[in-house]
Amino acid sequence: MDSYDDILRRGFDEYREFVNPLIAQRAALAGEPIKLVRAEGGVLYDDDGHAVEDFHGTQAFGHRNPYIADAIRRYLDSDAPSWYPARVNPFAGRLARRLCERAGHYDNAFFACTGSDAVEAALKLARARTKRPRLLGLEGAYHGCTFGSVSLMSKGYLRDPFAPFVEGAEHVPFGDVDALARALAPGDVAAIVVEPIQGEGGVRELPAPFVEALCELTEKHGTLLVADEVQTALGRTGRGFLATARWPRRPDVVLLAKHLGGGITPISAMLTKRETFLRAYGDHFASGESHNTTMGFNALSSVAALAALDLLTDERIERVGRLGAKLQKGLSDTLARSPLFREARGAGFMQGVALNSPDHPWLSFEHFGFEDLGQKSIISPLVCHRLYRRGYFCFTCGHDWSLFRLQPRFDIPEEKLDAFVVAVAEELDYIEGLG
Repeated sequence: MDSYDDILRRGFDEYREFVNPLIAQRAALAGEPIKLVRAEGGVLYDDDGHAVEDFHGTQAFGHRNPYIADAIRRYLDSDAPSWYPARVNPFAGRLARRLCERAGHYDNAFFACTGSDAVEAALKLARARTKRPRLLGLEGAYHGCTFGSVSLMSKGYLRDPFAPFVEGAEHVPFGDVDALARALAPGDVAAIVVEPIQGEGGVRELPAPFVEALCELTEKHGTLLVADEVQTALGRTGRGFLATARWPRRPDVVLLAKHLGGGITPISAMLTKRETFLRAYGDHFASGESHNTTMGFNALSSVAALAALDLLTDERIERVGRLGAKLQKGLSDTLARSPLFREARGAGFMQGVALNSPDHPWLSFEHFGFEDLGQKSIISPLVCHRLYRRGYFCFTCGHDWSLFRLQPRFDIPEEKLDAFVVAVAEELDYIEGLG
């Protein structure tokens, strides 16, 4: 058996050689840590022993949360099957019930392994349910890396190399009510997929008038409203279990992933009404199996998700909302004096800091020899580099490198957030002083 010590000593170089050398290059440019060898709670340690608070967002309960790890250990020590050949898995059944009860409104769940898988399940459900050809996404969206999810994205390096895309996939300008009305008017749209707050698109929340029109027009035209809550659900925004729970109309479909598996196991979910599911696939067993997944309903991930739900108390979500609002105000007030600062935005522990490019001609990707990145801002990768040295792992938005994101663990000490605000202010002062 390969030893952990040997893997941690040589595995990073093996990743570059046998997996993807470009990932390491991109991570270095974007200010993301590479050689991480240990984690405790929300803190990561690199091979030099440097500690960084993980703001990436997948570890809402901290790395290797003891409660979740113990639940997994008890399952592995039991004599329960590793896999259920007929996919009638009691652990998945219990998880489905708990998710539907916690979310409210929904009474059917489908499980997969990734957020992209959940998007694909929703697109197939919509086509089967409505028999319509068109699918809508929003400009600036990110829904994953499978073909259907990529087709819903309007542009960018995550999409452009893979044309042509799924036939019928189109895009509506972000927040444009008139464009939305025109797109839905023909009555041939199967589904529109939206993020309550766009992550890769710059931590942009859907404007209230657009949400109202979205809820009204999709119902009017019989289009399924699909909420991609992969990043916003499970308490991340501090507004409840789901960010869409307060919308004028509950979406027909909600997609979950990220920390659903407690940050340990891969799992995603599609929640919908049973009537929607049955009208899509009928009540015959053959049609009911027309979209399935081998490992999506696995017991191990279900056990981890059940434990994560135990930890996701109303009190913990309320704390996320309260401290997230304080963090945003602290960033806005403290950074306002910097000419590099534009805006702090987001909700709960899904925050973004938008920055202006520095007025230094030499401070650009082109100056350092990366001509192909000439259209991207260097400011947020640079700030993330600086913050990593200060003990914070933040990351840029995929579609907008002028903005960096921070998505802390839910139990992060309040004083760490206060110290982070000070660190950002000092680093902006440093960069401004380079001129």
